[in-house]
Amino acid sequence: MTKLMQGDCLELMKEIPDQSVDLTVTSPPYDNLRTYNGTLNDWTPEKWQAIIRELFRVTKQGGVVVWVVGDATINGSETGTSFRQALYAMECGFNLHDTMIWEKEAFSNPFPNRYHQVFEYMFVLNKAGKKGTFNPIFDRPNKHAGARVTSSVREADGSISKRGEKVISDFGKRFNVWRQPCQKSNQSGHPAPFPEALARDHILSWSNPGDVVLDPFLGSGTTGKMAILEGRRFIGIEREPDYFAIAERRIEDAQRHGRLIA
Repeated sequence: MTKLMQGDCLELMKEIPDQSVDLTVTSPPYDNLRTYNGTLNDWTPEKWQAIIRELFRVTKQGGVVVWVVGDATINGSETGTSFRQALYAMECGFNLHDTMIWEKEAFSNPFPNRYHQVFEYMFVLNKAGKKGTFNPIFDRPNKHAGARVTSSVREADGSISKRGEKVISDFGKRFNVWRQPCQKSNQSGHPAPFPEALARDHILSWSNPGDVVLDPFLGSGTTGKMAILEGRRFIGIEREPDYFAIAERRIEDAQRHGRLIA
């Protein structure tokens, strides 16, 4: 099942049934920081608050929203809108499950009086309920792979009890700072394309094959492409007709090569 909708996500999300989405992976506008097709988004607090409320409504119990966002710098100060959005999501009922960092390999706008900005926040929001999905990625090389170590635990009386030996594996669980290069805009036709690897790794981490993945800010369709290639169902919404057309083409191509889910 793949459903693509062209229009304003705040209106079109009303067509999505309550508690029907397992995972949302999305990157909303950043403080009207970037123009899309020559116009600034009407990205007001009232709008992003309403969208977060809709995300809470459509997310299943135990489901996850990955909200990738950065802040503009205005009059020498970062706006802090990203934090406000995360805190508002908590007011709506989400748990702030993890504050992750997307570390980029390069910076785009150097500042003469501060260190170069090379990261964005990835807020992982969980709708409390049953235990949610987590499929950790083990790709961090262990320094002492193959070594034997004795595990132990401190008891209530302060004594140390040994719990047996284990061999350190070749790879450990990934940290919550993910280093991924930015996707070049000329590769997708979108001014701020989402890195494919970033979308894929969140989809693998927080959902299972056959689950429903949503992106209400579809852009050039990266989340949809990776969701389909990983055997997930997908719902995508994009307001700008030109980007919607790009997303349609990329997602149709993924459907021809991915694991089709009826």
